[in-house]
Amino acid sequence: MCELMGMSANVPTDICFSFKGLRQRGGQTGPHKDGWGVAFYDNKGVCIFKDPQPSYESEIAQLISNYPIKSKAVIAHVRQANRGRIGMENTHPFSRELWGRNWTYAHNGQLSNYRNLPVTRFMPVGTTDSERAFCFLLSQIEQRFPRPPKNRKTVFNFIKRQVQELTKLGVFNMLLSDGEYVLAYCTTKLQWITRRAPFGVARLSDIDVDIDFAKETTMHDVVTVIATEPLTDNENWHKMQPGESQLFRFGEPI
Repeated sequence: MCELMGMSANVPTDICFSFKGLRQRGGQTGPHKDGWGVAFYDNKGVCIFKDPQPSYESEIAQLISNYPIKSKAVIAHVRQANRGRIGMENTHPFSRELWGRNWTYAHNGQLSNYRNLPVTRFMPVGTTDSERAFCFLLSQIEQRFPRPPKNRKTVFNFIKRQVQELTKLGVFNMLLSDGEYVLAYCTTKLQWITRRAPFGVARLSDIDVDIDFAKETTMHDVVTVIATEPLTDNENWHKMQPGESQLFRFGEPI
């Protein structure tokens, strides 16, 4: 299995603190040593860093954990390969264009019979069940909504119904974003926490690092972090239930 991490915020925010913890799980405190990736949104643009090396050893991952790249939406992933070889083409997150927006996705789980999932113009580059499922979802969206709907929340409700079909093929924990919304779907493990004033001190579970968010934020900041397992050991995370989904927009669960 793999591990997911996402962020949704109402102001541009870096993930240095959270990524320091996630990075340890890529070969140090966890077995997810088969690659890692992180996508940062800048309005409609998206910048994706990927490396098929273990994140714990990766110099690029070290840069990401120390350099404060600001974003309102982030999707990250550390991989333990089960479908497809270890390589850049099979490293999450995956991204495609739809309606002039970059959609980004990462998956934790394992599917069977995924090669039969129908796709249209969205074709997998690699050989993972995860990327095939992503292309399937986008194909279904485009067929259902030839033009972008005025209210994109209807799209995410449609995605949830499609994901419920994918869960019949196996485990499907997912993070998906179009840069404004971040959708989390859980079948086994996924948790989230929303931080807002009054901010306190948080301590990472995987490495001896803590931070006083009161010194790093303003009273108006709202930041939600989603992860497979809680990244901190002194905060109360919301544990999602099997079949539960949660949509976030600019840090707020909606």
